[in-house]
Amino acid sequence: MTAETDTPRTAGSCCSSTGSCNDGAAGTQAGVSTVYEVKGMTCGHCEGAVSEEISGIEGVTSVKAEAATGRVTVTSATPLTEDAVRAAVDEAGYELVGRA
Repeated sequence: MTAETDTPRTAGSCCSSTGSCNDGAAGTQAGVSTVYEVKGMTCGHCEGAVSEEISGIEGVTSVKAEAATGRVTVTSATPLTEDAVRAAVDEAGYELVGRA
């Protein structure tokens, strides 16, 4: 199981939540992608809780949590501080081990 969330784009943006432009040209989601290891996730509910908290960090554009591997892939407009990610994971009730 995986849980993935996309932060909605602002009105008037030329790009969708998947990073594709309205002109039909293929696009990729811009930003910084970082993979973290999170301890304690065992199911889809866990993935959702972690994804929801990390999605609340300013600049985060997508989060994909995978309980089976304990990995969370975070895409953000700019690099995130590990302290911000750790606080979000703690708030969800899990433990951030560090970058994977």
